[in-house]
This record gives sequence, structure tokens and C-alpha cells, in this order.
Amino acid sequence: MHWGQGAVIEEASAIGEYHEPAIQLIRFDDGSRTVRFCYYSLDGRFQRSPLMLNEGEIDTLRAALGACPELRDLLRRLVM
Repeated sequence: MHWGQGAVIEEASAIGEYHEPAIQLIRFDDGSRTVRFCYYSLDGRFQRSPLMLNEGEIDTLRAALGACPELRDLLRRLVM
């Protein structure tokens, strides 16, 4: 990104019928963190269109967040 190098340190994803939605926690070299909502095509290509989720994908992503404690805590701040 234009503000520095970073890496995805946690990712919750769900395989859907048409795409693979994902929520990623990115940590940059300066220590800052960003949450990215994105998706991949079913053949694994990153997509730059808006992320849309159906109800089943939301439930699957919620379950996947169980393995992503840092990302889950940030998202909790978004909804609480």
C-alpha cells in the first residue's frame, strides 16, 4: 500500500457458491493494523469489487473468526 509494507497476519474466510469472502487483519511495518474486507474468485484470484455476503457466508465467517483472536477483537469494537 502507499503507506507502507504489510502482511496479512490473520484471515477468516468462507467458501461460497460464487466466491470466497474473507476478512483479513493486515499489520504494517510501523505496527499499525488494518482490517480488509475482500473476496477471491473460486479459482483463487483476488477481486477488487465490493464484498457482498449472503446470510450463510456470514455464519461461516463468524465460525472462522474463532481462529483469529486479534481480528475478532477488532471487529467486536466495530459492532459493540
